[in-house]
Amino acid sequence: MASQSSFARPECAPGLAPGMNSPVEPGDLAVVVGAGASGAAAARLLHALGARVRLVDKDRDKVSADARAELDAMGAEILCGPHSPEQFAGAALVVTSPGVPLSTLEPLVREGQPLIAEVELALRYVREPILAVTGTSGKTTTVSLAAAMLDAAGKKVFLGGNIGPTLSEYVLRAAQDAKSRADILVLEVSSFQLQGSEHLHPKVAVLLNLSPNHLDQHKDMAEYTAAKFRIFARQDEGDLALLPEESPENLVAEYHRRGCKARLLTFGPSKRFANSRLLGRHNTANAEAAYLACRPFGVSESQAAKAVAVFKPLEHRLEPIREVDGVQYVNDTKSTTVESLRAALESFDAPILLLAGGTFKGGDLQSLHPLLRERVKAVGLFGGSREIFEAAWQGVVPMTWAPDLPVAIARLRGIARSGDVVLLSPATSSFDQYMNYKARGDHFRELVLGLREAAPASGGES
Repeated sequence: MASQSSFARPECAPGLAPGMNSPVEPGDLAVVVGAGASGAAAARLLHALGARVRLVDKDRDKVSADARAELDAMGAEILCGPHSPEQFAGAALVVTSPGVPLSTLEPLVREGQPLIAEVELALRYVREPILAVTGTSGKTTTVSLAAAMLDAAGKKVFLGGNIGPTLSEYVLRAAQDAKSRADILVLEVSSFQLQGSEHLHPKVAVLLNLSPNHLDQHKDMAEYTAAKFRIFARQDEGDLALLPEESPENLVAEYHRRGCKARLLTFGPSKRFANSRLLGRHNTANAEAAYLACRPFGVSESQAAKAVAVFKPLEHRLEPIREVDGVQYVNDTKSTTVESLRAALESFDAPILLLAGGTFKGGDLQSLHPLLRERVKAVGLFGGSREIFEAAWQGVVPMTWAPDLPVAIARLRGIARSGDVVLLSPATSSFDQYMNYKARGDHFRELVLGLREAAPASGGES
């Protein structure tokens, strides 16, 4: 389905005059893949650059009424349905959203047709120093901590990229109002964004960890690893790279093998920030990484400590929801990998009743056997991948399966005792039953808030 708006030849907006690195010229056709926030922002930036915009999305329902009205107003063309070469015909540039693997589009574009991520489009117009963070897990917490530390030091910060506002939104806002420019850009970047970026040059780059993830969309672990290490590709001797001091993949050796040039520091769990509301040993490592990343920008340890002390756990990431009958309910729906589940299990000393299941993305579930035996009282599987979890954990920990989350919670509540933790940490994506991990976490929160305390037992007369 396409809008019938005609293609005028727009002019480039003031403050965004094309430079040597501009990927489009006024009047060029640019195709944007994906109608979410990232795609909409890319469309706005391309329109401001004077390009003619065509937005394509497999799902017509994902193009909201507001987005459609905005695209119509800029004279953009909208094509919905399975991706085909015809959707990309005549494009001088193809821009992808963060969740769209380049590998799915490469067969559809003509040879030599530029194919870039939304963040790469925006980077052509960025001059501010960048602190960039990637990794399989912990990215959002770490960039949020870094932004809070920089703010405590009086810096004006833009926080976005793979979370929050897109970089394209920032570039547009800064072009329209110079006063909105930040001192430092703190960016969370995904493997797909890194694959589609050539101009990312962070002053500080952090790779938090690396474990199997998105292997349903990346060709193999080698491709996923190569994508993550692109965060260091354009750094030079004057920049800083941060890697975990210990990792099964020996990321430090991999860093040197790839010939990366930035000064390298390592980080690990630390007692530097004892006053913290964040749960888990892995979050002490995230706080340490954030601080080391912020030091080159003038953040002191006392400023960082002040930021950590008031930092609240983020939604859906080891987020305490409520205590009911002495049982703590914790929402860790953002745990979509085996390694993020491992970190969650290591975060509690209390007996754990684990909620897991969904669309399995790969990883070694059997490697969790020691933690399951040590810390998990029972597992309530729900939704998809039942056969994968049962095959991996049979005989290691008591398990039940339920078709959905409400039934699974009810079963675990029946065996929970005061002092236990009911932990939603699925180790899967949510697409078997939910639109995204946030919807799964929101449903968990709604169900937990609806639980009633057990009525106190009435005493008899002596």
